[in-house]
Amino acid sequence: MSVSSISSPEKEVQDYGHTCSETILCRDPLEDLEAYPPAEPIIAEETKLLLSNLLDISPVLTEVASAIIDDSFTRCFKSNPPERWNWNLYLFPLWCLGVVVRYGILFPVRVLLLTAGWVVFLTCFFPVHYCMQDHKLRRKLERDLVVFLFGSFVASWTAVIKYHGPRPSPRQKQVFVANHTSMIDFYILEQSTAFACIMQKYPGWVGWLQTYALPSVGCISFNRTEAKDRHYVAKRLREHVEDPESNPLLIFPEGTCVNNEYVVMFKKGAFELGCTVCPIAIKYNKIFVDAFWNSRKQSITQHLIRLMTSWAVVCDVWYMEPQNILPGETSIEFAERVRKLIADRVGIKMVPWDGYLKYQRPSPKLKEKKQQELANAVFNKLEGKL
Repeated sequence: MSVSSISSPEKEVQDYGHTCSETILCRDPLEDLEAYPPAEPIIAEETKLLLSNLLDISPVLTEVASAIIDDSFTRCFKSNPPERWNWNLYLFPLWCLGVVVRYGILFPVRVLLLTAGWVVFLTCFFPVHYCMQDHKLRRKLERDLVVFLFGSFVASWTAVIKYHGPRPSPRQKQVFVANHTSMIDFYILEQSTAFACIMQKYPGWVGWLQTYALPSVGCISFNRTEAKDRHYVAKRLREHVEDPESNPLLIFPEGTCVNNEYVVMFKKGAFELGCTVCPIAIKYNKIFVDAFWNSRKQSITQHLIRLMTSWAVVCDVWYMEPQNILPGETSIEFAERVRKLIADRVGIKMVPWDGYLKYQRPSPKLKEKKQQELANAVFNKLEGKL
């Protein structure tokens, strides 16, 4: 073995280092990526898992959104009972005394007053309607008798009403629109001014009034489920606003009764007539009674009896400045602008709901069942994660 063939340790280290350096510099970077797999598959797997969970709970999320919307909508049609004040021995006797006075004294007197008003109206109306030949005089007397009858209704509640602004007068090409809380909105406005109102047909004594008495002041009744009625009403509306001798036209564009804390979307029909729109804002004070009429729970007779057994109905009515459609403004935008004016005037909230949905919503029992199913589904999902 020659001396030159033996390598020193320092030589081996140098050669090894040189070899390692060359090896590191010359290696393909893809080999390192193969040795250390990237985190992308793990992230992708987590994304798939998250997506799977999201899809699994999506029906529940849909139900959550539906429940939130439903609660927001139904708040517009719920009565809010006043807080109880007869909760101790000092106040309870006073409350009992009030019940005796309201039901034992005021209610019988009010029934007699309303009965007398009906007797006078019926005694005078039919002879005037069927026997009087003078058209103008007959029309004036019929209008005065209708105002008298609804004044009797308002007196039977001992209503305290404050009217703000100039009273309406018959003019061509104008229509009055108001927010709607109860059928008594029409009574309160009618006993002050003989309006021709667009109204839903009702059975019973209200239907009798709609058929025989109210047409004398130009009121138009219709059934919202009948398409031919809607076309007929649209035609009559245009004819009415063009007649200079007709009574002021009153429309409740919400189309249903709302609890006087919210105002739902206005139908655009009243704002497509090409005439001046006169807003009327109505606000009830709940100090003695809530004037909201929940037609699903009460008939109109039951509602009026509840008003007649209260101390009084307190109300403010504002006849606001007439409005005309602006250049470039659509009828929907015009309706929203008028709605905002009314809402701001009486301090109620605007909500983006169509009032006709009230007649298409599921029953309260079904909604409670769905909400319970939603709660159980969310609970089970959270319990499984824990």
